[in-house]
Amino acid sequence: MRRRSFVAGLAGLGSLWLPTHARAEPPLAADPFGLGVASGRPTAASVVLWTRLMPGGEPGEPLVAPIPVDWAIAEDEAMQRVVGRGQATAEAAWAHSVHVEAAGLKPGRPYWYRFTVRGKASPVARTRTLPAATERLQALGFVFASCQQYEQGYYSAFRHMAAEEAAFVLHLGDYIYEKSWGRELVRHHEGGRTTTLDEYRDRYAQYKSDRDLQAAHAAFPWIVTWDDHEVDDDYTDDLSPQEPDRRRFLAQRAAAYQAFWEHMPLPLSFRPQGPSLRLYDRYRVGDLAEFHVLDERQYRSHHACRGRLPRNKVMGDCAERLDPARTMLGAEQERWLAEGLARGSTRWNVIAQQTLMAQVDRGEGEHRAFWHDGWDGYAPARQRLLDAVAGSPVRNTLVASGDVHSFWAADLKRDFDAAKAPIVATEFVGGSITSQGPTQARVKALLGRNPDLRYGLGGRNGYAQVSLTPKAATVSFRVVGSVKEPTSAIATAQRFTVEAGHPGVTLS
Repeated sequence: MRRRSFVAGLAGLGSLWLPTHARAEPPLAADPFGLGVASGRPTAASVVLWTRLMPGGEPGEPLVAPIPVDWAIAEDEAMQRVVGRGQATAEAAWAHSVHVEAAGLKPGRPYWYRFTVRGKASPVARTRTLPAATERLQALGFVFASCQQYEQGYYSAFRHMAAEEAAFVLHLGDYIYEKSWGRELVRHHEGGRTTTLDEYRDRYAQYKSDRDLQAAHAAFPWIVTWDDHEVDDDYTDDLSPQEPDRRRFLAQRAAAYQAFWEHMPLPLSFRPQGPSLRLYDRYRVGDLAEFHVLDERQYRSHHACRGRLPRNKVMGDCAERLDPARTMLGAEQERWLAEGLARGSTRWNVIAQQTLMAQVDRGEGEHRAFWHDGWDGYAPARQRLLDAVAGSPVRNTLVASGDVHSFWAADLKRDFDAAKAPIVATEFVGGSITSQGPTQARVKALLGRNPDLRYGLGGRNGYAQVSLTPKAATVSFRVVGSVKEPTSAIATAQRFTVEAGHPGVTLS
């Protein structure tokens, strides 16, 4: 066949070729940025920008081809003074998520960014770099939060959080929940308990479709860690109470870790390798504060006394609970934290971690009892951590905590059983965004039994707001009226001051 006749034949077959060509460029949703945009892992010169493209076409039709996505970051909200731009590839193997490391930025200032795909632009969002490590900083504001069970309440706390004056958000875990539970649910998970990659992806997509959560992501960079519900309730390292087969559970953990990375503003260098993801990290904010962000699930020893542990995980002492060989952080992360604390040179240390660190005796009368999934189940490891805090040249340490679905302020000591032991750090637990917790009556009972717990608030939801200066830390517990009302107002339930050089809780 002559070339001209061949080309003419192709033209005549256009109606047959076009559908194949269209499938090569997969359809996107009318709003491909339906899960919002986010930024995270800020440094003095860079920040990670994130989004995930959403598919269009027929329900259940997968996105399979890679898709180019343009990005830009600017010094102004109108996106006129662009200082960085480029193109990333959203790949099917990673749920068409985009993780851009925008570098070469100036320290300690806001930036605005957006993504564009096929002529459709995402919302413009704000982020911020950290101050230079040597900058003499006079003030820093940040917020921390955890535990946002989607079914149990609306995310009005995130809407209010987006209006706070803050440099960043610390999220301390339980970003999603892998299963349904609770009372008086106001909305429902799509699907049952998550165990596969597709199921975890769908759960993140449902949570991230919430507009109030998107607003908080669009207002600040986030520094994130995880707790158990991103994988499975109360899991420890390679063991889950719900999945006793270690091989099957590690496959589940690999799926959960991949979905976590796909939906968080984390750099490409953090991309998981099977069931492993190095998440713990350190952030220096001028000369004012250094943040040590921990991972207390991936490396911890299995629960003590497992053969006798009741379902509520509260029981008396056993020899294994006090075994110094057991660890919450794993040997490598323990060394990393101790070394970081030992060479500290800022005014404040902030340890961002998952669960209540103070000792809590949950028994009655003469009988002592402890919750074995928390730090009380790893008492020697806690003492090693607090020994490192006490030995740090930085004399002011705050511990920011989550997990227990209630607000707490506590004095931290190397020996909780010695009434006159010196206080070495001050702990604040910032409640939960929506997740149900203990009643105020139960909180009051624990306060009466544990003198190192200086304040507690149950039955309320919200987050903590922190203002740091060289002379003091001010911590405010911010609570919404009701998570059952999507437009609920917010108020400050209690404010605390920690003076530099004087660790311990003081009510403002």
